[in-house]
Amino acid sequence: MIDLIRKEVSKTASAEENINRIREFLQVLMLKVMFDKGHLEPIAFTGGTALRILHGLKRYSEDMDFSLVNKKGYDFARMQADLINELNKNNIKTEGARLKLDSTVNSCFISFPELIPALAISGYPKKNLKIKIEVDSNPPEGGKTAIVPVTDRFVIAVKTFDLPSLFATKLHACLFRRYTKGRDFYDLVWYLGKRVVPNLTLLNNAIQQTEKKDMGLTTLNYKSLIIDKITGLDFKKVREDVAVFLEDKAELKLLDQELLLGMLKNI
Repeated sequence: MIDLIRKEVSKTASAEENINRIREFLQVLMLKVMFDKGHLEPIAFTGGTALRILHGLKRYSEDMDFSLVNKKGYDFARMQADLINELNKNNIKTEGARLKLDSTVNSCFISFPELIPALAISGYPKKNLKIKIEVDSNPPEGGKTAIVPVTDRFVIAVKTFDLPSLFATKLHACLFRRYTKGRDFYDLVWYLGKRVVPNLTLLNNAIQQTEKKDMGLTTLNYKSLIIDKITGLDFKKVREDVAVFLEDKAELKLLDQELLLGMLKNI
């Protein structure tokens, strides 16, 4: 398996690009393990990593996010243990850390302490590559699921939210995350470019769950909330946050207030 990972490394690419490629290989490999062991059946793959792996988003992603859609067969601790065992069987030295089961969001880190030295990746400041896995065990109601095949590197089928539901979860992050995350707004550009209409039932339920208020968003008024958010953004910080994850740095030009407002008005 190390030889397969080594093929992801390019001598002409930056350390940043090589780490992104290696991390993505590991993410798909972990999905493969989860698929083989039945852990993907009760959960839906969500977030930016799902958009990248399942729908071809042109930015890399760090964490793997899921939502619990069926409690039957769900065992987060066993999933972490299976990931560690199977990866180690494939000669990838792996460790688990910070297993958290006592809150709504179950989480852990899967650590690869020997991988970067083994692949001789120079210029990367961290020596221990980690991937965080999170499962929202009490997601807001209204999400609709779909099965999407993955054929890059390994062949598996992954349960995820459909695009309108994924867009709703992303809009919730854009509007109510306590800090500005540039990746959220890069993804927003992607959804707007695809002319995806958000699942407003899911979005309203998410707002009710986290903000404790009924905003009654409809197709007639939801865009005004996004416009208000965009007009208050520091786009320099937005671009700085997402730059390290972009395949093509020229796409930073898309993160522009005027451009985003124009996209919203044209939908």
